[in-house]
Amino acid sequence: MTLSFPSGRTAEEVVVDDAAGLAWIVNLGCIELHPHPVRSADLEHPDELRVDLDPGPGVEWADVRLVALEVKALLEEVGLRGWPKTSGSRGMHVNVRIQPRWTFAEVRRAAVALSRAVERRVPALASSKWWKEERHGVFLDYNQNAKDRTTCSAYSVRPLPDARVSMPLSWSQVPDCEPSDFTILTVPKRFQKVGDPHAGMNAAAGSLEQLLELAAKDEAAGMADAPWPPHFRKMEGEAPRVAPSRGKSAAGTAVTKQPRTKMPLLVVANSPDKAAALAGLERWKRKYPEAAGLLAVDDVLVDSMRGRSSTWTRIRVNLRHVPEAVRPPQETPDPDEDPTREWRERWAKRKSNESDES
Repeated sequence: MTLSFPSGRTAEEVVVDDAAGLAWIVNLGCIELHPHPVRSADLEHPDELRVDLDPGPGVEWADVRLVALEVKALLEEVGLRGWPKTSGSRGMHVNVRIQPRWTFAEVRRAAVALSRAVERRVPALASSKWWKEERHGVFLDYNQNAKDRTTCSAYSVRPLPDARVSMPLSWSQVPDCEPSDFTILTVPKRFQKVGDPHAGMNAAAGSLEQLLELAAKDEAAGMADAPWPPHFRKMEGEAPRVAPSRGKSAAGTAVTKQPRTKMPLLVVANSPDKAAALAGLERWKRKYPEAAGLLAVDDVLVDSMRGRSSTWTRIRVNLRHVPEAVRPPQETPDPDEDPTREWRERWAKRKSNESDES
């Protein structure tokens, strides 16, 4: 069937609803499945709200479990039931079956409210901040509910050396679970023994009304909509879609905005080879040992960057904990292999020429 996306493009995607369809896509080499949160009968109204718990660098698995349990408690307070599963990597997913009455934008709005509420409850463990330089602990990625976003399905095998599986769990299993326990070798036996912990999920569809009421309270208190993914059009009521470290104060506005701290960020490495970028980070640390010794774990930002036809790793360091007197300057990253630079320079030159001609 045909799916449409906010960018305006469309895609023909397969509806896997029987064993034969599953065997067909496996035969094509598809190991990890990423379903959309809709049913084929109604592509505009999701029947699932997704809570994606994404731990930052150095965050312990125990913290992920604690935040998941806080999500459970909040969901129950607003009349919803969450169904937890390991992501198969470092995080957890809590899927919530909902009545297909709300648009993607409304479901995302509910997810933003939930993320902010969890952050208020456990501010030392959880973050709802979109920009990496503002995050800490476990990030609740509300934008996984934006249209065109997908997460791996239950029982998907992930691209890790031990072939971990995104494993559905009961809540009683969450406090003691370990992601490494669930692999392509152990899960089939477990399934035969205990069955599917999420078998009753479709019978537990709930309402978003209380979460949307919470969103309305946040808005009335002056909280702007959280930033959307970069390829979405600018939304009404959305906070500035620019990282605080790159933001500029807007002159002449009649609205008084709460000031945001501009983070002192340095780019230390760019490379299509992640290992080479990480090696560049280690060279920077050796060059500036005093500053490196003051960095917190989440002050090192490892970003997976994407161009039209290429990907690369960018590594930045946040010097917020380093006194200004000993902060290193921004230097040419080492390595400095941004594969989009040549294209961007050609584009800038072309625009400059067009401007001169006009």
